[in-house]
Order: sequence, then structure tokens, then C-alpha cells
Amino acid sequence: MAAPFFSTPFQPYVYQSQQAAMIPFQILGGEAQVVQIMLKPQEFVIIRPGAMCFMSGSVEMVNIFMPENEVGMWHWLFGKTITSVVIRNTGSSDGFVGIAAPSLARILPIDLAMFGGEILCQPDAFLCSINDVNVNVAVDPRARNVMGSAEGFLRQKLTGQGLAFIIAGGSVVQKKLDVGEVLTVDVSCIAAVNSTVSVQIKYNGPLRRAVFGGDNMVTATLTGPGIVFIQSLPFQRFSQRIARAVTSPNMRENPKFFVQIAIFFILAYVVIVSSLILTDV
Repeated sequence: MAAPFFSTPFQPYVYQSQQAAMIPFQILGGEAQVVQIMLKPQEFVIIRPGAMCFMSGSVEMVNIFMPENEVGMWHWLFGKTITSVVIRNTGSSDGFVGIAAPSLARILPIDLAMFGGEILCQPDAFLCSINDVNVNVAVDPRARNVMGSAEGFLRQKLTGQGLAFIIAGGSVVQKKLDVGEVLTVDVSCIAAVNSTVSVQIKYNGPLRRAVFGGDNMVTATLTGPGIVFIQSLPFQRFSQRIARAVTSPNMRENPKFFVQIAIFFILAYVVIVSSLILTDV
């Protein structure tokens, strides 16, 4: 039985696949977590590039290209990785591998069989997988759901019947939505959702709010049924806080300072030119 998908295990858990194979794993740490997976001879896991932290001597690592059906054009356009790493135990005895989160994030074990074989995640949420798990790019065909940044519409779709490990920043809250139940969440705080959950993007306020303080400007309206994983500290928000701390004092207090100054001078120029034209007339 896999670890409960609604909690982060600190003690060892055992994942049992449909082929009766049993693979123990353990998630270590508090914030920047590491998952340690035990591998029997010839067993393997697939991980994202750069996620391997440590492994036993009998385990080998091979970098491969993703199958063509798992690599979309959006991967190449927006600089996403198109490779995966296969960790295989080639020895005659049991081995192990430690896979680390790339940032201050928690690792969530997701048994896809409990989600109907499909789940949608935030971009770059996939960390590693055991057995039957495919990683694809899901693009929302509705134009109103397409945002200005790639992270707004480029989502990872995990399919299959295996065990996937995904990452989420900060604390993770699980919400189970009943049929027709509605939940409003900041777009960046969505870590993963059921494919049965309807997601609609909503812009709160006019475009000028994006310039003069656009925090929480874009929210997502989620309609059940299904399960939603909400992260309290998305990596994008965390990186913005760091960027503000290392910039100049003006930019630290207001990161849109230069944009506001530019708009002020443009408006002043328009007023002055208009006044001169009216004076000449």
C-alpha cells in the first residue's frame, strides 16, 4: 500500500504495484526534503535531471531522451528539459537512491491508481516515478485560460497506474471538493489537481492593477468533484522575495518602481504636448 497522498510520510512506507512488486521508500527532512527509494536487482526509477542526491554502489545512472509523445513543442520554446534520468540497480544485492527536491519544497507521493490514472500538476512538479508513469504537457485549449507567462498554461499531466513523486513549496493543504463545490485559489498556489476538477482563470480588476500592485490579480476558480493540492509558498513567490531583498531600497519596497516612473513621464509628456498644441491653436 502506498503512502497516503494527503500526508508527507517521515517513516518508511511500502508501495505495492499491481504486479505485486513491493518497493519501500522513505521521505526525509522537513522543508527541503529527500526521498530514499530501495531498489532490488534490476529495479529502476525515473527522475528529473539534477535531482539525484546519493545512491549506493550497485546503482547506475543513465541520461535518456523522453519519448516523442512525452515531449511537446512548449518544452523547447520555454526552455523546459527534454531528458530524463533512469536510476537502475544493476548489482546482485539491494540498493538505494536518494532523490532531493530542487528547492525548499515538500515531496508528495501520488499513487495514480487512486486518482483514476491521471493528475494535473504545476510545471516542473514531477520529481521521480516508479513503474507505469508518463509525463506529458497539458495545454488548456480555452483562450481565456491562457496567461501571459508560460507557467500559466503549461502544465504537467501525469498518467498511468504507478507511483509518482511531485514537489510543492511550503506547507501543503489538501482539499476534497464535492460535486459542484467551488474553491478560489491563487493561480501560483495550485500544486496539483484531479483531472475531474474544472479550472477557470479569473482576472481580478483592470490591467492597470498589474502595474500598480498586482498581487493576487489572477485567481483560479476550481469546481469539483476532485482533489486539490494547495502550496503555501510557490517557488515563483519565494524567488521574488529573494530578488526584492537583494535589489536597491526603492526596488525592494516597490518592484514596479521603474515602470511607474516611466508611466509618469509618459503621461507628463502627453499633457505637456497637448497643452502646447492647444496653446498654438
